[in-house]
Amino acid sequence: MKLIVIVPTYNEAESLPRLVSALFLIPLDVSLLVVDDNSPDGTGELADRISVDHPGKVSVIHRPGKLGLRSAYLMGFKQALESEVDAVVQMDADFSHDPACLEAMADRLVTCQVVLGSRYIKGGRVDERWSIWRKALSAWGNFYASTILRMPIRDVTTGYRMWRADALRGLPLERVQSNGYVFLVEMAYLAHQMGYKFGEVPIYFADRRFGRSKMSFRIQVEAALRIWQLLWTYRDLRSK
Repeated sequence: MKLIVIVPTYNEAESLPRLVSALFLIPLDVSLLVVDDNSPDGTGELADRISVDHPGKVSVIHRPGKLGLRSAYLMGFKQALESEVDAVVQMDADFSHDPACLEAMADRLVTCQVVLGSRYIKGGRVDERWSIWRKALSAWGNFYASTILRMPIRDVTTGYRMWRADALRGLPLERVQSNGYVFLVEMAYLAHQMGYKFGEVPIYFADRRFGRSKMSFRIQVEAALRIWQLLWTYRDLRSK
């Protein structure tokens, strides 16, 4: 299976070289697409140098500034799907998503269209350093979204995902409008409404090892409100 991993970056110069090394240790045919939002710490330029060291395996999209998670992934999807790949992966650059899980996700993809790296199925867990409040908020957010949208998914907000390339091509991505992390919920809901089959693989979600978190209270509030809008947005689709 040929995979392409899409990693949006903003100030990830500390983590990116480590991520590249970890990805290329995995016994899979993996390439990396970095979508950098003009990081002040030089992540984009560093990615260019890494691409020279790994010809044909690392490519970079440079954007003029912070344009959001949705547009980063949609731009990445477009470029990735122009190549001959079997699967497309969404992954954070900060090692909160363990690259070693890609093998299990690839195995699971044989029987479904999209595989989620899940914190909330048996064997999955979050960083033990998380506060009780943070754990409760994350678990509640997943329950809230999956209940309202009636999705049989335990971790609908996970950012660690593997899509079959043909399934991703079949989604009307031009309809996706959410910004911030609710973009992840909208993508899952759209796939669900299209009748796609999901698989979930347990992961350990670690606190980011490098850099700073980009999650904010404003983003969480936006996500809670936007979920209700999704019911109306995709009312013309019917899940199987």
